[in-house]
This record gives sequence, structure tokens and C-alpha cells, in this order.
Amino acid sequence: MSLIRLEPRGQASKTMVYVTPLLAVALTLLSGFILFLAMGFDPVKALHAFFIAPLTSVRGLGELVVKATPLVLCAVGLAIGFRANVWNIGAEGQLTLGAITGGGLALAFYGEGGWWLLPLMVVGGAVGGAAWAAVPAFLRLRFNASEILTSLMLNYVALLLLNYVVHGPYRDPDGFAFPESRLFESDAVLPILWAGTRVHLGALFALLAVAGGWLLIARTFVGFQIKVIGLTPAAAGYAGFDQKRIVWLTLLLSGALAGIAGMGEVAGPIGQVTAGISPGYGYTAIIVAFLGRLHPVGILLAALLMALSFIGGEAAQIALGLPKAITGVFQGMLLFFLLASDVLIRYRVRFGARRAEA
Repeated sequence: MSLIRLEPRGQASKTMVYVTPLLAVALTLLSGFILFLAMGFDPVKALHAFFIAPLTSVRGLGELVVKATPLVLCAVGLAIGFRANVWNIGAEGQLTLGAITGGGLALAFYGEGGWWLLPLMVVGGAVGGAAWAAVPAFLRLRFNASEILTSLMLNYVALLLLNYVVHGPYRDPDGFAFPESRLFESDAVLPILWAGTRVHLGALFALLAVAGGWLLIARTFVGFQIKVIGLTPAAAGYAGFDQKRIVWLTLLLSGALAGIAGMGEVAGPIGQVTAGISPGYGYTAIIVAFLGRLHPVGILLAALLMALSFIGGEAAQIALGLPKAITGVFQGMLLFFLLASDVLIRYRVRFGARRAEA
């Protein structure tokens, strides 16, 4: 008989809900140690370069905030939908559309800008992301199509659309045919909040999203509906909650936040529309949402950790010559261990053979 077995808990463990993310991080670090050792690198130096060195300078701390900003915006929106069993996997595409629409406004009013241009770009980015999210919402409610598949496939359509605009209507006429727009004028660039870094106004948007997400879930009747629909759809239907309305709300909201994140990228650290807006923020935001336990404050902390994986990967490439893919490996291991550890929420580990019943 098995010496190690899983025994169902009487009810889900609230303690393990918060312990398992820490366990997943610890297992990821342990696996990284073994991985670096197998690759022939000093694991202590490699982990130091990956997780500690980026935090030892003002520039590194600034980059941490810059990378965390789009992750927070995307993940807060995704988490609200996930709580209602609305599985939006299309934040990457919605971020891209927000960059296209928000950046398009900066180019359309080039040379004619004023104080009103940035607010208009924020609205444009939100509308672009929400419009892209409306497609899977409509397909789910009209044809019962899985939003997982439709939102995921739209990511690739958005990338193709981005490639089209940077090679076509958005391309800088004085840019020697490079696939990028002209640099935005000052009225279309988010102001810097921390001198000597690239931390911009988008970081404030992220904090507002965290506060707004918490208020929505914890202090409004709509938030209560979202939680009930996610936990017990039958009870929600019996109570008369409009599930179609919640699907529309959560997808449009998550799309709008992702769109603002995309606008923040082109109007912030990039300063123009290019073919490489995102290194995968929309996909990483899914990990951030679950690592943060779908709670806005937890998402903020998880986003900082995942942002560290981005800048730490770049630092490790420079310092030790590690391959670029190492960032994706760490993020993948973290998601794997998080999902594996979650079994401990509903099961407890028992050692020894099960006693034979009389």
C-alpha cells in the first residue's frame, strides 16, 4: 500500500490558500538552484543576479515598478472575471489593441496636442481593449463559444493587426522603413513620477486599479454577485442575478484595464508604437492573478515578484550569459508549482498505509 496519500479535508483550508503561494515560490527557487547547477553555472551567483542584484540600485527599483505596472492593470481585471468563472485569456491581445488605439490618437493629433491628449489616449486605450474583449463576450453569450479559446485566438489576430499598422499607416515616414511609428510628442507621453527612473503616471493607474478592484469586490452589490456566480451559479440563478450582465461587465472591464496598460506602454517607456510592445505581460498576468489569490492586494505583491523575473532575467543574461528563455522557465515553474500546491487546499498529506476498516 502507498506510504504517502492524500486525504480529503472536511472543508477547504483557509491557511493553505495563503501558504501555497509561498510554497510555490520556495519550490521554484529550489528548482532554479538545481537547474543552474545542471547548466554548469554557480547557482548562488545566478540566483543573486536574478533576484537580488536588480534591487540594489535606484534604476533597478524603478524598472521593477515599470514592469509591474502593466501586470497589475491586466491581472486585476482578469481576477475579477476569474472570480465569476469568466476565463479571459486574451489580455495580451486587449493590451495590444489598447496600444494601437491609444497610440493611434497620439499620431492622429501629432503637432496639435494639448493637455487633453493624454486623457483622450487613456479613454482610447480603454475603449480599444474593451472592444476586443467584447468579441469573446458576444460569442459566449450568443453561440455558447468558450471564451478561453476565442480570447486566446484573438491574441494572435491582435498581433497581426499590430504588425500591419507599424508596417503601414503608423510607420514613421522618416524612419527608413523600420516597423515603428514616429516618436510621440511631449503632450502624448506620460509624465515621469520618479526622477532618474522610467516610473511614469501609469504606476498611479495601477494603484487606482488595485483600490478600485478591492472596492468593487468587497464593498459593492455587483462584487457580491460576481462572487456568488463564481461559487454557486445555481444559487445565483435562483436569486435572480443576471449572469449575462456579469459576463459582459467582467470581460469589458478586464479588456479596458488591459487596454490602458497597452496605452501606458506606448505612451510611457516606449514612447512610440512598435512591433514589440509587450514581452508577454498579458499571459504573465494570468500567473499574477492566481499567485495573488485573485485579491487586488495580493496581485500587487505578485506583480512585483513577476516583474522581478523580467528584469532579473535581463540582468542574468548580461552578467552570466544565461539564455533569454530562462525568464519563461522560471515563470512556468512558478505556475506549475502553484497549481500543484493548490491541491493542499482541499487535501492533506498523510504518511503511512491506510488502516484497514473492521
